[in-house]
Amino acid sequence: MVAGLIVLPLAAAAPPAWRGHAGNSQHTAAAPASGQNLATILWQTPVDLDPQIGEDGELAIHYASPMITAANTVLVPVKTTATGNWEIQGRQGKTGSLIWTLTSDYIEPLTASTVPPFPAQLTRQGKLYMAGAGGTVLTRATPDKAKGKSERLAFYGLPIYQAHETAMTQSVMIDTPITSDNAGNIYFGFVAEGKNPAKVTSGLARISAKGVGSWVSAAAASGDATMNEVPIGCAPAISADGSTVYVAVSNGSAGYLVSLDSTTLAPVAHIALTDPSSGKPAWVTDLATASPTIGPDGDVYYGVVENPFPNHDGRGWLLHFDAALATVKTPGSFGWDDTASIIPGADKKHYSVMVKYNNYVGVGPLGDGRNKLAILDPEATQQDEYSTTPVTVMKEVQTVLGPTPQPNEPQGAVYEWCVNSSVVDAAGDAVFAGNEDGYFYRWDLASNTLSQKQLLGQPQGESYTPTLIGPDGTVYAINTAVLFAIGN
Repeated sequence: MVAGLIVLPLAAAAPPAWRGHAGNSQHTAAAPASGQNLATILWQTPVDLDPQIGEDGELAIHYASPMITAANTVLVPVKTTATGNWEIQGRQGKTGSLIWTLTSDYIEPLTASTVPPFPAQLTRQGKLYMAGAGGTVLTRATPDKAKGKSERLAFYGLPIYQAHETAMTQSVMIDTPITSDNAGNIYFGFVAEGKNPAKVTSGLARISAKGVGSWVSAAAASGDATMNEVPIGCAPAISADGSTVYVAVSNGSAGYLVSLDSTTLAPVAHIALTDPSSGKPAWVTDLATASPTIGPDGDVYYGVVENPFPNHDGRGWLLHFDAALATVKTPGSFGWDDTASIIPGADKKHYSVMVKYNNYVGVGPLGDGRNKLAILDPEATQQDEYSTTPVTVMKEVQTVLGPTPQPNEPQGAVYEWCVNSSVVDAAGDAVFAGNEDGYFYRWDLASNTLSQKQLLGQPQGESYTPTLIGPDGTVYAINTAVLFAIGN
């Protein structure tokens, strides 16, 4: 060292503003900045170049969450044909101008009955991972630049993919969003359709920040030989200390929530997913995108469908466990296709859980169409008003009813809330959510009102989509296969 010269440590690079599904590896959907006013549509871009409306009029596609870098580059997964074919577009957050495009050869699982979210994730270090063919992932280390090299990795070894490309493409597919821990390791579920040259069976994969892959089967993770998949759309979640990964496994109907060592993927614990009303195995369906959420106290929340269906009006349940998966705690009264968001309290111990709270008209014994959003207290209880048999559930701290009556339905029925994961603006004391009435809303928690709204399109039945906020407070929503940037 030169005498008298003071050497300062290099500043750590700022983490991405939004890493992927539900914002971070605990899936709390915490906003990186306070959301702007919903005054105008700043820009918009399609997330599907050929959206397919079903015979029932529904747009039954679970569009993936965009990702946003620290420098405010928005990475948008885009479906380019009627049957799939995906790419990611890098766009300027301020204007929406296209910077670059990276095409994937990803093929969705053959068993998928609806189009699942395209698997992609930004690591804390700012590296992009996206799904490729044959269970591989494609990477891009420079998502803010117009040009950058891409690399392919395979959790079972790239030489196997290169030697058996056709066979692996036809037999192994990533089936969940990708999640990364703070060290840059990534995790995802995959399905193996029959025998394959890599000799892998459906389960959970890990690729380290150095590119080393490993995997564990769903059967081994749960200790149940009948388990044969990670449910399509179920994003793994990582504990705050990075030591544990949580994910669901199933046999296509029943299943478990499992925890694994995040480094070795050695099984740590598992617990059967059970309907809190009937005591029967809950239904774990590939039609949903419910993913685990980890609270500030380490508790784990995961949504399932009721059994028998539709005894709970198709609402399902938000099951609730301690970090060790040893204690079953009070459930929430909705959960089937939802990733719970976290409303932080005044200290790290106390917090609330935010969920979609639809009550579908004409479904089950009490389905009245009074569709809501809800804030729940995981430490307080009440009797479930939606059960025909007594069930104790998390207490509703506050709820807000959808504002728009649904035509040709019984009096009181309103359009559904159309969100999977809803961004929480803790600084602004608000939640942002879209509705099938075509509007996007700011739910002001202090006044418990829908204080702002922005028209995005005509009413449309569609699969649930995420909401998010960028580093400059721009608010993002997907409606009718279009990504909207909304703000001042």
